[in-house]
Amino acid sequence: MIKRILSAIFLFWAIGFLAFATTLPQPSPVAGDAAAKTDAVIVPTGGAGRIARGLEALDSGAAEMMLVSGVDREVKPAEFAAEFTVDDARMECCVTLGFAAVDTRSNASETAQWVETNEIKSLRLVTTDWHMRRAAGELSRKLPEGVVVVRDAVTSNPSLSSLFLEYHKLLASWAAGLVNL
Repeated sequence: MIKRILSAIFLFWAIGFLAFATTLPQPSPVAGDAAAKTDAVIVPTGGAGRIARGLEALDSGAAEMMLVSGVDREVKPAEFAAEFTVDDARMECCVTLGFAAVDTRSNASETAQWVETNEIKSLRLVTTDWHMRRAAGELSRKLPEGVVVVRDAVTSNPSLSSLFLEYHKLLASWAAGLVNL
């Protein structure tokens, strides 16, 4: 009986991993689609192409402001602006650097606080394809009721080990969410 239960658990785990690895989220349109327009763009730091994609959404008019969550405390706004070619006016009006977050869960907390402070009703979450499900899940548990989230994944070529690690982080995140219900 124990063997069957363990076999069933392994089968569900393996099927889940296969589904996770083969159905990574895709990018969302940033222009020309009214459904793609949001109040803000949220970009948790940590993956190549995320900030560039967030700035692309901002520059295309898909959003009016952007929060970059989890920025290293050593980074100065002028350094950020220079690295990503953001002019001073754009930095001043539209880009907020968040320094409080250190992981995905604290990115969600930092974002929820910023969303509430700025009365955001809709946002575009920009993160790497393999990270999207966990980031969106953590965010959904922290955001105020009724905030619409558009998922905009940055396409990547993750290694099998990266997918394996992220799948287990996702399972842990789901389990933690169930415990906190």
